[in-house]
Amino acid sequence: MKKIVKKTTKKVQVETKLPTEKGMEEIPEESRKKLESIKANIEKFKDKVLEIFGDNILGVALLPPNEEKKDDVNVLVLIDDADSKKTSKEELAEKLQKKLDEIAKPINKHLVIHNILLTQLWEQCYDSKHEGLQMIAMSAPVYDKGMLAAIKISEIHKTMVLKKFEKYIVSYVLGGSLTQGKAHKDSDIDVFIVIDDTDVKKMTRVELRDKLRAIIIGMGGEVGQMTGITNKLNIQVWLLTDYWDSIKDAHPVMFTFLRDGIPFYDRGMFMPWKQLLQMGRIKPSPEAIEMFLHSGSQMMDRIGYKLKDIVMEDLFYAVLNPSQAALMMFGIAPTTPRETYGVMREVFVQKEKLIEEKFVKTLEKVITTHKNIEYGRKTKVTGTEIDELMKEGKEYLERLETLFKDIEERKLKLDMTQIYENIITITRDTLKLENINSVDEKDVEKQFKEHIIKKGLAPESFSRLLSNVLKAKKEFDLNKLSKTEFVEIKKDAKELTSGLIELIQRKRGAELEKTKFRLKYGDKFAEIMLLENVAYIIYDLDAEDKKITKAKLTKEGKLTNIEESSMEEYEDALINSKIPKKAFIKHAIFDDLKKLFGNDIEILINR
Repeated sequence: MKKIVKKTTKKVQVETKLPTEKGMEEIPEESRKKLESIKANIEKFKDKVLEIFGDNILGVALLPPNEEKKDDVNVLVLIDDADSKKTSKEELAEKLQKKLDEIAKPINKHLVIHNILLTQLWEQCYDSKHEGLQMIAMSAPVYDKGMLAAIKISEIHKTMVLKKFEKYIVSYVLGGSLTQGKAHKDSDIDVFIVIDDTDVKKMTRVELRDKLRAIIIGMGGEVGQMTGITNKLNIQVWLLTDYWDSIKDAHPVMFTFLRDGIPFYDRGMFMPWKQLLQMGRIKPSPEAIEMFLHSGSQMMDRIGYKLKDIVMEDLFYAVLNPSQAALMMFGIAPTTPRETYGVMREVFVQKEKLIEEKFVKTLEKVITTHKNIEYGRKTKVTGTEIDELMKEGKEYLERLETLFKDIEERKLKLDMTQIYENIITITRDTLKLENINSVDEKDVEKQFKEHIIKKGLAPESFSRLLSNVLKAKKEFDLNKLSKTEFVEIKKDAKELTSGLIELIQRKRGAELEKTKFRLKYGDKFAEIMLLENVAYIIYDLDAEDKKITKAKLTKEGKLTNIEESSMEEYEDALINSKIPKKAFIKHAIFDDLKKLFGNDIEILINR
């Protein structure tokens, strides 16, 4: 039998698993030994053939048994003969057959070798003879560089497609790298199917294409699962009318398809097209030539637009957004793009000296270029300009990473200092409630334990929280405080601050209660708060919009210089005014109160 092949890569892939291995432990002992012997013989034959012919061997496969000669073991050898120029295909096939028989005979006299030259296999396809394809489809590969798998899955898929849609299929063609001698074991398998849409009546041509395409691609997945071939089967489906228009328009894909494609099925359309192309009779139309002629300048224009888009969008925001992030991290509100480089220069270059001027110039350059393009002052951007901006932009972003770290360290330092100072201040304020004034920072913790904790004014946990904050400040100054520990210290400081504020408020609130009194006049109630040298008067406690006045409180107890006040001023006075140690209601104040509320007033006690 004459056979066929085309050039592939030099990469070798061995598959030694035969179908006869599956379930061998379940068959009779005599048959199992025979199958094992066959496998060993085929492996030995394969190794010897590869040793002699090397990369010219595209595949070795076991063929189904011959019913008439059951003892024969039929083996297929697919050979790449693309480099053979001097010898005719028939003579080459005969010489190879003789050599393969010489290799097989010493191994096992029952080995029957069938060699196929790839070029002859393709010639069979050109002549619509598919015996070679069917033989490969039924074989079990022992060694394959990728061609056997491609032919096998394509042939089986073609058979399934024709069985269901034969009246629509014009051509089923193998294409891609496999037919060009550039394939390897992992190559995708490209097949092209042309559908006859010239007599479609029940649906539109597009509906026909989409419907058949979905089913045909689904069949491809089924074949992959059935054969175990994992190479991707790329299926392209074309309508006959669209394909013919593409040929007339000289579409490069169609020319490649015609030039390199191998028809696995053809209704007499593909091969005439292929021969016409080889004869130079398929030529692009004047319109196609014109379109391709101008496509270069159009593509260059598109490249120009894309280059401008890079500056307008990607590069612009690549440097702008991190810059605004740096400003926000430093505590500055987000700026407009045009303001950003100016604020960056003012804050980080001139004032804080955290970054060099050349990097801000890069930011300014990108933003300015962007604006010039946006407003039409700059219409073209060259590749050289893009390269330069990209290089400077990358250096700028790398420098920003360092800036972020510097800002973070400075912010941590400010935060730690603020936490420490706040804790020291509020601890001193707490001690003042016990008349402990002017406490040195070094003695704050000791005094707090002595006068607040031991007296039971605050829980023991407050002492621990204060100790944690003071210790953290020392470790921070020595660069020994981690970020995780800093977060925990912030929580401790917040808890301690909240607790001490509550303690101060309770203490101050109790003392303030001692300095105020209420009176009744008619059916209303008024309240007077006596501070050290000022008194606040609320005229109607039940009124929504309370009237409040304040008056100077003299040593004799008189209310003078009475003037309008507000609830905000009153609350501020309660927080910040000094509370008198003792508050006296002297006779003189009653005269002033009678002037304000009338003679019929009552002082409320134990309210």
